Amino acid sequence: MAIIVIGGQSRSVGKTSVVAGLIAALRDHHWTAFKITQYGHGICSRDGAACDCATADHAWAISEERERAGASDTSRFLLAGAERAWWVRTEQGRLAEALPAIRRRLAEAENAIFESNSVVKFIQPDLYLTVLDPATADFKKSAQEFLDRADAVILHGGKPHADERRDGEPFAWESISLKPAAGRPVFRVQPPEYVTEEIVEFVRGRMECKRV
Repeated sequence: MAIIVIGGQSRSVGKTSVVAGLIAALRDHHWTAFKITQYGHGICSRDGAACDCATADHAWAISEERERAGASDTSRFLLAGAERAWWVRTEQGRLAEALPAIRRRLAEAENAIFESNSVVKFIQPDLYLTVLDPATADFKKSAQEFLDRADAVILHGGKPHADERRDGEPFAWESISLKPAAGRPVFRVQPPEYVTEEIVEFVRGRMECKRV
């Protein structure tokens, strides 16, 4: 089994689109897809609603997606061709508590693809790609923490270093260095196209190496 992890600097940078695009391009790998969401204090992992954490301890929850209409992120995974899709919700910093349940579902998978940064702390992927958008100022701590683990960078346009300029304007993130990912392949994309043939061939090549 091969495990691929797609991370990214923030919300809305295209992580879900990359996962769905790879599933669609590599359907013959029979993917089980996982989306991991970590909620802040006061949000229930069971349903994503506000809760009284003094009376409820829903540290994590996991549910299987069955709807193939593409309305949710995990539904998009099924629509793209995943055999199964799971949505894992945890309180911030408590992903480890969901690991036994995740590993049980991994044991049933032929190949797995995750949308997450933090899972890299607990599961060693065969390939970790991070999605970066120079126009987005937010840069998650988890994305920074595992930048040196990235096998490749998927970059929205622009240039591969934070101190360079894009279209004459500075990148939106500040005090973030991409030096930990220096020397890694950088695949430039222009949304709404998030998965190019070059990216597909890179991933396919890693998958073939895994099989050898």
